[in-house]
Amino acid sequence: MKRRPAFIPQRRPIFLGCEGPSEVGYGALLNRFARDKDVHIHIHVEPLQPGAGDPFELVRRAVQRVGDIERRRESFACKALLIDIGEPDKMAAATRLASQAGISHLIWQVPDHEALLLRHFDGCQDHRPPKGESMAALRRRWPEYRKGSSASQLSERIPFESLVRVCAVEARLRDFVIAIGLLSP
Repeated sequence: MKRRPAFIPQRRPIFLGCEGPSEVGYGALLNRFARDKDVHIHIHVEPLQPGAGDPFELVRRAVQRVGDIERRRESFACKALLIDIGEPDKMAAATRLASQAGISHLIWQVPDHEALLLRHFDGCQDHRPPKGESMAALRRRWPEYRKGSSASQLSERIPFESLVRVCAVEARLRDFVIAIGLLSP
């Protein structure tokens, strides 16, 4: 009979605000990687839509959600947002607000989530399709891809090694996964 360990470390709570369902699936994939690597965290993935693609509005919603959740439970050990780039003035205002609110990681998707997913594939790390062309570029590598894919669907094509690969070219994502313990510095 297998014995339970005497001490089970508590999982550190991590907040990951996301633009929509596709990013929610990606956040759930990061949770899977943490479980598989025995990293004692739980990523609370929070959809922030509707935000109409406005980074400032998405950060404002995230600040509100973090406050609501932390009033009911313990504080998050790390707070991050996974959102698409936007107009430079909106991004600057979003960055200021996030900093003031203690959101330590703004992971800007350039130009969008599908482009970020594309960079997980071998040989595509430096591929930066223009806005509006990311989905077509991703589907050339992954014809079955659909927006809003679940962690299970993503894990079929994006193993942990792909996360390591994309972190070599996506500094903000790398900083986040190091901060939560998924990668070593």
